[in-house]
Amino acid sequence: MGRVVVGVTVTVAVAACAVAAVVVGRRVKSRRKWKKVANVLKELEEGCDTSVGRLRQVVDAMAVEMHAGLASEGGSKLKMLLTYVDNLPNGCCFQNADRFVSSLSFQRTEKGPYYALHLGGTNFRVTRVHLSGQPSPVLEHEVERQPIPPHLMTSTSEDLFDFIASSLKEFIAKEGDGSNSSQDRRELGFTFSFPMKQMSVSSGILIKWTKGFSIVDMVGRDVVACLQEAFVRKGLDVHVAALVNDTVGTLAVGHYHDPDTVAAIVIGTGTNACYLERIDAIIKCQGLLTTSGRMVVNMEWGNFWSSHLPRTPYDIELDAESPNPNDQGFEKMISGMYLGDVVRRVILRMSLESDMLFGPISTKLSTPFVLRTPLMAAMHEDDSPDLIEVARILNDTFEIPDVPLKARKIVVKVCDVVTRRAARLAAAGIVGILKKIGRDGSGGITGGRSRSDIKMKRTVVAIEGGLYSSYTLFREYLHEALNEILGEDIAKHVTLNVTEDGSGIGAALLAASYS
Repeated sequence: MGRVVVGVTVTVAVAACAVAAVVVGRRVKSRRKWKKVANVLKELEEGCDTSVGRLRQVVDAMAVEMHAGLASEGGSKLKMLLTYVDNLPNGCCFQNADRFVSSLSFQRTEKGPYYALHLGGTNFRVTRVHLSGQPSPVLEHEVERQPIPPHLMTSTSEDLFDFIASSLKEFIAKEGDGSNSSQDRRELGFTFSFPMKQMSVSSGILIKWTKGFSIVDMVGRDVVACLQEAFVRKGLDVHVAALVNDTVGTLAVGHYHDPDTVAAIVIGTGTNACYLERIDAIIKCQGLLTTSGRMVVNMEWGNFWSSHLPRTPYDIELDAESPNPNDQGFEKMISGMYLGDVVRRVILRMSLESDMLFGPISTKLSTPFVLRTPLMAAMHEDDSPDLIEVARILNDTFEIPDVPLKARKIVVKVCDVVTRRAARLAAAGIVGILKKIGRDGSGGITGGRSRSDIKMKRTVVAIEGGLYSSYTLFREYLHEALNEILGEDIAKHVTLNVTEDGSGIGAALLAASYS
């Protein structure tokens, strides 16, 4: 009997040891899998490094590329396009009564309605801005949006612009306030968000269509001439006074409200920048004269590239699989179109490394651009204790239910790393512009740091786009980087102002400037 008891005891002990070994083995395996996920996160953080030293290298590279782009056509990935805008609106809303009105401003008391038409995708927008002839911090305006019928996107230029002209005619007919007789000529600013070569402030040749448009007879033609012809066919007495892009319109709105505005940034789905440049610095157009001695330059900064940019394998994969590989490198690292997909690619890599994160890999996780940046921002800014919003988005977007809290925290960290890099690089781009025009405290000397003998001017940069205006953490990271790069003594002279509807209100103001 004793032997039986001993035998049972030994058997139980052996079984217990076996169970314990299995449990320990699973724990070890689990730890290894989580360690793999931790290593992916560590590699991402190192690859997205944006130390102040690195950001200053990006600043210097941006300034150098700006010089090269102004020196010759094709001299840089930055196109540095002439806009022929040398006359910006000025509402004279000064904080100090003795502030001198910039020579780069119209100082007439414009009065009455001015119009803007924005064609930039599958919708177009008409805006009417009412100018009272007096300075006003708030501009009264009306906006009407309308979709472009799909068949017109591949029809003829005449069909497309006749449709737009008819819509504008209906918009004008709704005024009904008696402020203008039907015989009065109306002035309009045209925001045309497709690749074009600008020939003057009110003319530009279409280079190619994008965004689903394919109207063969338009390529190589002056878009303003096509629009004016449609106005004539529809019996509209409307004059296109200015042809602009979004950033130029944003600069116009910013300068109207504050004449110290010297640059404008659009950072939303896409990104671009423009700024005021001295004519004598635009070497590729020697002999060009303006009354102000300056001109607004459209940088097309989304195509900026430098070896100093912190590029990761995820960026390389995204670029290779995009419709425009080796193009718009800066935009793919900082704009809303791409940030969500960078995060998706990181999460997919983590899932492949360990099934402890989300379990079996969802097919949705392999779908490009399924995670839109607003959803990424919502996860990033989820401040609930259990990260409920993160769990909901992972379930709704990727069809991944019951995600452990530990995994949700890792997802938030990935969002943070990608967003922080984007915001800090955007800040470096802004400082690059300020460096080029001598507004960064270094006197514009490449590679130099702030100098005590430079008297800083108040400098305003107008900013538009949901990534900056609606994404709190992105905005905070951008401001933080500006202060770090410039130093507090210089940064206090630089102001970032959010503007409203540069493609609409700004274009209408430019129509008033050039009417």
